[in-house]
Amino acid sequence: MAVILGINTFHAGASAALLVDGRPVVAIAEERLNRVKYYGGFPALAIRKCLDTAGLTFKNIDYVAVGGNSASNWLKKMEYVLKHPAELPDLLKISGIRGSLNDIKPCVAAECGVDLVDLRFRQFNLEHHIAHIASAYFVSPWENCAGFSIDGSGDFVTCMFARCRGNKIDVVHRVSLPHSLGLFYTMVCEFLGYKKYGDEGKVMGLAPYGRNKYARYFEDMVSLTGKSFKFNPKYFVPFSSDEAVSVNENGKMVGGGRHYSEYMVELFGEPRKPFSGVEERDRDLAFGVQRLFEKVYMHILNVLYRMVPEDRVAMAGGSVLNSVANGKIFDHTPFRKTMIQPAAGDEGLALGAALYVSRSVLKEKARYIMTEAYLGPEYSDTEIKAALERHSVPCRRLSRDDLLKRTVEEIEKGSVVGWFQERMEWGPRALGNRSILANPSLGGMKEVLNARVKKREKFRPFASSVLAERQAEIFERPHPSPFMQHVYKIRAGWRGRLAAVTHVDDTCRLQSVRREENALYYDLIKLYGERTGVPVLLNTSFNENEPIVACPDDAIKCFLRTKMDVLVIGSFICRKDQDETRY
Repeated sequence: MAVILGINTFHAGASAALLVDGRPVVAIAEERLNRVKYYGGFPALAIRKCLDTAGLTFKNIDYVAVGGNSASNWLKKMEYVLKHPAELPDLLKISGIRGSLNDIKPCVAAECGVDLVDLRFRQFNLEHHIAHIASAYFVSPWENCAGFSIDGSGDFVTCMFARCRGNKIDVVHRVSLPHSLGLFYTMVCEFLGYKKYGDEGKVMGLAPYGRNKYARYFEDMVSLTGKSFKFNPKYFVPFSSDEAVSVNENGKMVGGGRHYSEYMVELFGEPRKPFSGVEERDRDLAFGVQRLFEKVYMHILNVLYRMVPEDRVAMAGGSVLNSVANGKIFDHTPFRKTMIQPAAGDEGLALGAALYVSRSVLKEKARYIMTEAYLGPEYSDTEIKAALERHSVPCRRLSRDDLLKRTVEEIEKGSVVGWFQERMEWGPRALGNRSILANPSLGGMKEVLNARVKKREKFRPFASSVLAERQAEIFERPHPSPFMQHVYKIRAGWRGRLAAVTHVDDTCRLQSVRREENALYYDLIKLYGERTGVPVLLNTSFNENEPIVACPDDAIKCFLRTKMDVLVIGSFICRKDQDETRY
């Protein structure tokens, strides 16, 4: 039995994943456990939770795979330094931080509180973007496909093309700093006052409210080349040690140095102040950055197809979380199938690094196909009941059928329902086990959710979960999106019936739900569809400006401090305005 621990550490999305004989047993982001959003320190809690879930100890770990390698692309780094000698101290700073991972045993021993002599594992450090591609390819059902990774930067590379075949990932092209589609998006987000790590999704939601007013400026910012794209430097501050963001001493992600130049200020005026009103200019800039992002995204995917002429592509990297762009791939490229695993951003590096060691280094034969995202911890009804009692929350225990029936009744009449069930999802999306659910047909539900729980900007849309077999009837694209990584147009006849999830441009980010992947959640949507004629639920993450809840205590605390109406947790249902009989 080979036990492989994959980790992403000292980088955005610290996480751990555990493989046993080539198959993922558990994977979890550190933020879910320490409650620090986008935590970028060492994933000590996640490592321990992985081992506890698998019933293993540190002595059982045979290999550790790290998603990052400071030695990668050294020639490119030196080439950059020769052209920009003033940046040498910054590059040495980055290399020093990542270089501390060359021997991770002392760090594991210190951070996890174990004896160094108990750590007998062999260590592998994987280049950032290879780990990204491995995270998608080695969980796909394919033995050959194109591989694609794109984000702000990692190991000095911002985009990678690969040919994936059997147990090999052969790199065919790299795009290096300073040219980064991810940093381009970040730069405009900063100018718009969205400076926190992860704010790109807000600007993606704002974009449809704008007009194509600044097209000529955006076309000047980033130009297409034969193999990729390049920046116009007059719009950007030169690359520095921050790359995009940095990690402080507490593991929190903090904004990097400013990325927009004074030329941006000359063109568009003073940057928007965070938390101030959103003006017409801001909406038009959001439209422009999303439009150009999509143009470059499709261009480089078409370049990839010419290099690797397969109609399937395994995709990962933070920029692949742009679900609006993903929904347009089938219209603008020859690719007909995508594999985007649920943790496509940097937390997925832990799983990708471990899978690469399993398949490409150890040549393990196990073929794991990821059809569902439930790789996190699970809690028994006994544990849940104890948590409810600790918080003095009245509840009623119901049979499975009664629980589904009661939940559907609550959603139908407009209640906001916290839904906490079975194993936690892997990745940043709530996929029916740590979700807040609501009626998608009520036009005012978006405002209700924001007022009572989410406290989000009013322009941000909510996602949906749909029965997979009904997707093509409701959405204009049939390609499945089991991990909520695509945005599609809603068909005209359904937009009014899905008022709470239909965005201003008639689109919706969706999760395709099959019974084989999550029987309880599927049955809930199916029963709701039978009662209402709408086989869709509004599904948003179970949280309030914090990481998604992980354990029963997290869920109960969120329920109590917000204006959620109902909590359905395990076999128990709790309602604030009604004392449920305890069992």
